[in-house]
Amino acid sequence: MPKLVHKDAWVTGFRKALRTSTAKGWNVREHRGKVRIQVVRDEAPMASVAIPFTWSVENSGDILTRVRNIYALTTKGHTLKIAAQIAAGKAPKLTRERNWDEAFEKYKVQKIEFGTGVDPEMTWRKEFVPVITDAIALLQSKEAPTTSADLLDAVIRNWKIGSRTRAIRTRRLSTFLTYCVDRCGFPQEWRPPANLMNHIGRKAKKDHRDISGKMDSMSDQEVLNLIASLPTDKGLERYRRCAVKWQNALKLCALYGLRPIELRYLQIRKDKKSKKEYLYCTYEKRSGAGVTEPRDLEPLPLINDQGELIEWNLFQLFKAKLLELPPLNSKYGVGEAMRKYMERSTEGWNSLKRIMKDRGENLGSYSFRHSYSLRGHQKGIDAGSMAKAMGHSLRTHLDSYETESDAGRESAFDKARSRDREVRQ
Repeated sequence: MPKLVHKDAWVTGFRKALRTSTAKGWNVREHRGKVRIQVVRDEAPMASVAIPFTWSVENSGDILTRVRNIYALTTKGHTLKIAAQIAAGKAPKLTRERNWDEAFEKYKVQKIEFGTGVDPEMTWRKEFVPVITDAIALLQSKEAPTTSADLLDAVIRNWKIGSRTRAIRTRRLSTFLTYCVDRCGFPQEWRPPANLMNHIGRKAKKDHRDISGKMDSMSDQEVLNLIASLPTDKGLERYRRCAVKWQNALKLCALYGLRPIELRYLQIRKDKKSKKEYLYCTYEKRSGAGVTEPRDLEPLPLINDQGELIEWNLFQLFKAKLLELPPLNSKYGVGEAMRKYMERSTEGWNSLKRIMKDRGENLGSYSFRHSYSLRGHQKGIDAGSMAKAMGHSLRTHLDSYETESDAGRESAFDKARSRDREVRQ
């Protein structure tokens, strides 16, 4: 690139002030009597944009102020052209408004009908639609965000930093924006940042255990007490039948370690070799880590405080189609419907919730699943087998599920120390 020569004396001082206000590679030159900004970066093509000032000493102060403003905007992720429009007070119309709606409809087809696919009635409607709808409303407002980073911040700021909901909203909107850029030709300003944790954030460390999200296990006796607390013998017949149905649902979750939604995906299968029949779950959970496979279900019977094995005969009842279950198509999700019913219908749930809170634990619809995990490990089943039986990866199992209780851990170490003493003797 040839060296630019300017005879005007003011240009030297102007360029010196420019160098102290911007980064290396930024330059301003005269072009047909007007001002043009040129930016040259390593391994990138030169970018340039004209700004509406006459090249003269009288305008040098205004030119310098405008260039400084444009430079500041580029450091926030805007391209040179967009930064110049914003600095001039013009909200850039990067796409026609209807393009966002069109992209949303195309993205819906992509997520439901291609790739790993998502459940249209649960995952799509519950996790994708709310955040993308909020984002499009913002993008069509008068003070619309002009970068993906600003848009992400705007649609998640009302959720607690580091929370699961904030993380889900961030990631769902991020995948939509990526689709808009890669498949719909939207400008690069809408490509989401590489590091989403800057938006999601992390919960501040606390001196006490944070029980806002993770569910904890119950003892077998607590599970039995909770199931027995349902009003199966009180009130009108329809209320009694409803209680029995939910009691059956809780028993299935406790015995087989089910996710609540998996109550909708149960069937009887027969082993081709042994001809033995068993309960099978066809549910496939889709997540960022991939898709979990359908699985054979392994029952782990509960034992009460008297040491008695509890037999519910759920398999036989299910096979005979005598095991009635509650409606499992709630718009809130099966787990949330379970929690709401328990809170409204039995003091046993609310009482246990208070007890668990006092010991620093959280009760929820997944607590039956966590109890199954702990029960399996207490029976000596290895983590890999438990993970396969529960339908998730070994890493997920070790990161998210209990493998030992405090009492069990203390007992194990006591036995180990006793063996050491015996050896020394």
